[in-house]
Amino acid sequence: MWGSDGIFIVRKFLKGVSFLERKIPKCMSTQHPDNVNTPFFAENPELGGEDEITEAYYVFSHLSCDEQMWDCEGKEVDDYVVKKLLSRYESFFKEKVIGKDVFITLRVPNPTVEKDEAKILLETLESIPRSFDTAKIFYEHEVPPIFEVILPMTTSVKCLNRIYWYYRDFVVGKQNMKFRNEDVTIAEWIGEFKPGFINVIPLFEDSEHILNAHTILREYVSDKNVPYLRVFFARSDPAMNYGLISAVMLVKIALQRAYKLSEELGIEIYPIVGVGSAPFRGNMKPSTVERVIKEYPSVQTFTIQSAFKYDNNPEDVREAVKKLLNRNRGLPHEVNEEKVLELMERYTRIYKEQLKNLAGIINEVAKYVPKRRKRKLHTGLFGYSREVEGLKLPRVITFTAALYSIGIPPEILGLNAFSKDDLRFIKTIYINFEDDLADALKYVDFESELLPEELKNCLKDFEFTRDDSSQEHVKISKFVRERLRNKSEVGIQDAILRMGHLRRFLG
Repeated sequence: MWGSDGIFIVRKFLKGVSFLERKIPKCMSTQHPDNVNTPFFAENPELGGEDEITEAYYVFSHLSCDEQMWDCEGKEVDDYVVKKLLSRYESFFKEKVIGKDVFITLRVPNPTVEKDEAKILLETLESIPRSFDTAKIFYEHEVPPIFEVILPMTTSVKCLNRIYWYYRDFVVGKQNMKFRNEDVTIAEWIGEFKPGFINVIPLFEDSEHILNAHTILREYVSDKNVPYLRVFFARSDPAMNYGLISAVMLVKIALQRAYKLSEELGIEIYPIVGVGSAPFRGNMKPSTVERVIKEYPSVQTFTIQSAFKYDNNPEDVREAVKKLLNRNRGLPHEVNEEKVLELMERYTRIYKEQLKNLAGIINEVAKYVPKRRKRKLHTGLFGYSREVEGLKLPRVITFTAALYSIGIPPEILGLNAFSKDDLRFIKTIYINFEDDLADALKYVDFESELLPEELKNCLKDFEFTRDDSSQEHVKISKFVRERLRNKSEVGIQDAILRMGHLRRFLG
């Protein structure tokens, strides 16, 4: 039901678990490194662990976000985030209780896919009861500061169950074990392990499993008494793997199916959509918040990534966050799934053909795209030969930055797959299609030798307006291509950064 502050409140009594009351966040700050500018609190353009502690405080205290994703993948994991926040910013967190008013949600490695990072998952899950103890001392009552984890690249119910049951049966369950020659349990020796269970949020990132998310969720809840479900749909990786139009349509279908499942089960399902600042990755900027809300009315939680936070005026960012927090959820858009899937198949095929021809220069430019976080990023789906015949590409932020830097924004690829009737149909589902495309088209260099002729002819049918900054952007993209042709590195990274400043996002 709705709380008085317009935020969903979930109340349900679970056997063996205390009465649960919580709000479901609406604005999730993430650590995605798509920013051009260095945050004012960081000494180095590449943010490290201590910077991210400060960042978490900043997004709660100054931007009013109600959730921070804490990424435990591909970097040195800081399991003491709760302890550091409470000790460094005591007065703020006395007022804003972690786990009640603001939330830290861990993004953990997926051992099924990320074998090198697998044991980090166990360390991370073991840290949850320790954070509970820290918060209990600080607040002098029991409020679990961390009780949800996000599982990336979810492909089956087994992926979710392994984490859910491992935490319940092994992290918490060991407290009832006794030592060999003594009569005390582990809980009697070092104290109870709480919370007693955690919520696992599946993050679906590829076409097959985004479309099958409702089936996986149905099976997941079949043997659990859960009060609600949160489900996370990626927008960026699907765009890179299948093209902009397919990415939007996949999310639309998934949201429609999640809503129907919620009605079927009688359990509230709260979708999260991961959107970045580039139109290709969701077009979530302070200036476009209302458009994104209109595009995905049934979404409970939207992400704001690093470019949103650091490449825009802070007051504009705060106003945009306020809009995210004050909105009400609506119903998902109705989608003719059969027709949409047929269009996607045709479009994605042409998108991938055009992408293959650009793969070489994308990888070349990617070397000059600066890093913004100290981490090793996991391999995207294009890294697997079964996806596109062995084609390997950088992760999506670098991928997007590279294409913009040569005057071919990724949003335009594959558009010649559609007839005018197709486009009219697409606009009825993808509400912001023309606006999103116009935001990208102004950065296209129509004189580029890399632009396929059939695509160039197709783009003549779309309207856009160039301003001074986009004209400068096109000139700089010519400079980058010229440097690459002459096999000269001089000035390429500076040019990429300048174009990022003009766009207000890196990739």
